Amino acid sequence: MKYLRTLCLLALLSFALGAFTQGGSKPAPPSSPAPQAQPAQPAPTFASMLDRQISASEKALVGAAEAMPEDKYNFTPESLNLPGSDYKGVRTFALEVRHVATANYAFWSALTGDPMPAGIKGPNGPEELKTKAEIVKFLKDSYALGHKAAATLTPENVLEVVTFPMGKAPRIYLATNGVVHANDHYGQMVEYLRMNGIVPPASAQR
Repeated sequence: MKYLRTLCLLALLSFALGAFTQGGSKPAPPSSPAPQAQPAQPAPTFASMLDRQISASEKALVGAAEAMPEDKYNFTPESLNLPGSDYKGVRTFALEVRHVATANYAFWSALTGDPMPAGIKGPNGPEELKTKAEIVKFLKDSYALGHKAAATLTPENVLEVVTFPMGKAPRIYLATNGVVHANDHYGQMVEYLRMNGIVPPASAQR
């Protein structure tokens, strides 16, 4: 009986030792690859920050201008005869777009040295621009000038006072005020679109 008990103990020890050896010999799981280093982002500059703002304004304004059907380009809220409203003499949608583009040129041409486009006789741009395609192109071209203007800004020149069609102002004011002014009129253009049952593209993408 004692001999049998010894054999059983030896068998149990052998089984435990085998299991321990097998468990210890399992290969270690492959290590995950080291994370790739992300390329360093360039430090922001006056030029790059303003260019981003111009791009955002451009996307909203051009999107709105393209969304309005051509047969609604002469729309104003005055035609709706809303009770209690006073829209008499407000700009048409076409004039809103032309006005924004004209102001863009006035602010940003002073930074680039480009001449104002021919045919501008007032705040609403060239009167010969009649079709939607012509007016949208005028707007797009004004934003192209904006990107060119942004590229001229440096820490050394942002406070330099320059002459523009409405007077004199520091470069940083002209650079940023183009965006501020355009976004103000974007709010008006949005109302014109909504009054015609059109969701502005910038809102539809949310």
